[in-house]
Amino acid sequence: MTPSQRIRGLSLIELMVAMVIGLVLMLGVVQIFIGSRAASQLSEGAARTQENARFALDFLQHDLRMAGHFGCVNDQAHVVKNTNDIGYHLGIAAGSGDPLDFSIPVQGYEAEGTAPKSTLTLGGAWKSVLAAPGSITGLKPAPLAGSDILVLRLLSPEGAVVTGTSVAGTKTTLTVAAEGMARLKAGVGGTPGVFALADCTRADVFPATVAGNAVTVDKVDLSNYSINNAMTMLYRADGLVYYVSRNSSNEPALYRARANGAGGYGDGEELVEGIESLQLLYGLDATTNISLTTPPSGNIVEQRTANDVSTANDATAVGQWRRVGMVQVGLLARSPQPANAQSPDKAQNYLGVLGVTVAPGAQDDKRHRGTYEVSVALRNRLFGN
Repeated sequence: MTPSQRIRGLSLIELMVAMVIGLVLMLGVVQIFIGSRAASQLSEGAARTQENARFALDFLQHDLRMAGHFGCVNDQAHVVKNTNDIGYHLGIAAGSGDPLDFSIPVQGYEAEGTAPKSTLTLGGAWKSVLAAPGSITGLKPAPLAGSDILVLRLLSPEGAVVTGTSVAGTKTTLTVAAEGMARLKAGVGGTPGVFALADCTRADVFPATVAGNAVTVDKVDLSNYSINNAMTMLYRADGLVYYVSRNSSNEPALYRARANGAGGYGDGEELVEGIESLQLLYGLDATTNISLTTPPSGNIVEQRTANDVSTANDATAVGQWRRVGMVQVGLLARSPQPANAQSPDKAQNYLGVLGVTVAPGAQDDKRHRGTYEVSVALRNRLFGN
């Protein structure tokens, strides 16, 4: 080869061809990366949505199954046996909607426009619950529109054996072991102020003060209870409300608040993020008037929204809510961050929860969404327990 041939480089055409081939290869790599990233985001969004919904349903199912817990005899059996077996000493009118109205262990409030066959449009103007008492409208943070609200009253799952009692004038002091008092305070911020004493024949609910391992109640006759045996137990009495609100990041989340003993609820605690709507249906027993002479049949014959069970705030509501033996829970959950999810473009592909259609909004926020449902039998309402 001549010297000029040895030093000759690429021609301009060869260089341009090489650049084009390199760009094509880079474009393919970028496309693969973008597709892989989108698939990863969608997969993560779906996983987070499912995980959040599972946690939310776990919370709801646990407390729903405990609703109406009055010790070793359930609340329905108290009515069937004798309507005076439960003593309420809280000065609360039955059916008033007070957070501590234990005459109604399960109660709900329906958001307007969320009955079966209704449609909720994402980003649209959703409506709030109807016929709600001040304790519900005063919740902090405030409930979001388009979501139902569930109220539960129950005794704590674990009680403490009463080891001693003393009476001084109108006051009765009940003593429990240190570990028993620790169980009564578990999971509650501050000191509980409402308790119940129960055995396998009766129960009494009352306000009380706590000092060490002793609980003192005033003007309540507890002389019929046998002390220091395995049946007479002291329980914490709870009023709980589940609802959907916005957290500090302006994201929808499932909240739970506890009754504060003053006719309202304390500040709600965030349980699970990403819950956009809570929908509820109530299964009613075939017996329309449950009493000593007409016990429940144990057969759930129809499902209704809260408004179709009762919206009354008086004693007439007690009998209607007593028919509830099963609750269907539906959740609309979304991923916490955009997940490259595509909104359905056909009505037959829209999401639905308990008969409510969820239509996409005008703007697609790329969130992954899912609906989840579960039916919960109220074990303290199961006839024959």
